[in-house]
Amino acid sequence: MLGHAGKILARSRFAIAFTGAGISAESGIPTFRGSNGLWRNYRAEELATPEAFRRNPRLVWDFYRWRMRKILEAKPNPAHYSLAELEKMGVLKAVITQNVDDLHREAGTKNLIELHGNIFRVRCTSCPYRENLKESGRVREFVEAEGLPRCPRCGSILRPDVVWFGEALPREALEEAFRLAEKADMVLVVGTSGVVYPAAYIPHIVKERGGKVIEVNVEKSGITPIADVFLRGKAGEILPKLVELVRGLR
Repeated sequence: MLGHAGKILARSRFAIAFTGAGISAESGIPTFRGSNGLWRNYRAEELATPEAFRRNPRLVWDFYRWRMRKILEAKPNPAHYSLAELEKMGVLKAVITQNVDDLHREAGTKNLIELHGNIFRVRCTSCPYRENLKESGRVREFVEAEGLPRCPRCGSILRPDVVWFGEALPREALEEAFRLAEKADMVLVVGTSGVVYPAAYIPHIVKERGGKVIEVNVEKSGITPIADVFLRGKAGEILPKLVELVRGLR
């Protein structure tokens, strides 16, 4: 099966990758839906909502600062580096991710579509102010601060620039992802449950356009029924082997 997947990827003209929480779980980042998705007896889904932020913004920020610290302790794993290498080889044209942890960019991926935002960006709840904390060099200062972060322009509360449950995905990112899916002749799906829409439409769009779907996951998902090849296992173990196969075939 791995050899077949390698041939499909090596022969593709326009391949994309679609990734979910599973790829970053291998870097030690807790997933929302996993057994480790609890924080102070709260389910993550209870805190990652606009309603929770309106009720208790301090609690939500405590949760997000904890998440930021956990992510800062993590490093990209071999799966992240493998996708970056496939892009460098000219095989992958883009990585579309549901993750907010920035690990794909840390690993070297250039053309990255972040459907659910980025945890290291903040935006004002009142004015257009946005800030990338990594670019401004304020990540550590921000994470170690206490209290509610305020907008330097208008003084309103800042919020994480991520998509919460019940919010729409950013229109530009979603449109770009769908455009890439319509153009792709192959999608490599890695570590996603395949049940969160509209993001989960991406592999279906590729399939409906006659493209191939290769899935890498530790268990079957909502994408498995349409996968041409299902590779069960850890992405950090499978993807480096896939890279070597593709390198030998091209």
